This record gives sequence, C-alpha cells and structure tokens, in this order.
Amino acid sequence: RRLKIAVSPVQIWVLASLDAESVVTFPTPDSNTDRVFNNADSFAMVFDHTWQKLGRDQPNDRNQDQRLEEVFKVMADHPFVINSPDMARQVAAFRIRLLDLS
Repeated sequence: RRLKIAVSPVQIWVLASLDAESVVTFPTPDSNTDRVFNNADSFAMVFDHTWQKLGRDQPNDRNQDQRLEEVFKVMADHPFVINSPDMARQVAAFRIRLLDLS
C-alpha cells in the first residue's frame, strides 16, 4: 500500500531550498506548521505571539524592558535571534511601537 501526498511545485521548491540551519521547531501563531525561518518576518510573527502570550500569562507588574528580556529568553532558539541578535532587537522595538504593544 502506497501513501500518496499531493505537493505543489512551489512546495517542493521551498522544501528543497531549506537547509538544516534555517529551520527549527518553534510554535508559530496562525499557522499549522512548526517551521521558523531565519528572517525578520518569521521573527516578527513569533515575537508578536510570544509578547501577547506572556502578557496574558504573567502579572503585568513588569516594565517593558523586563518583558522584552523575557520574550527574548523564550525565543532564544529562533534562528533570527541567534544569527542577528541586534537586528532582532530593532525589529522587536519597531513591532512594539508599530502595534502599540507597550
């Protein structure tokens, strides 16, 4: 018995172009996948989700810097944080201002 899986040419190209260092398992919001990529867009999606989740799950007696450090601790294995930590912090600060997450 053979299992048939329908995969589009675009999905094949994306899967073939990924390397082991660009994908880690990390839950992403609004997605049915656990793939995370080494780019600012992937980081921003996970950052927003993590920022909001920590805000709901923990007391609100922390200042913005403390909360940001907690988010980065949770996201320490995200490839963008690992490979571009300064840029990740800039993107995080931008997301906080853009979405008024403070």
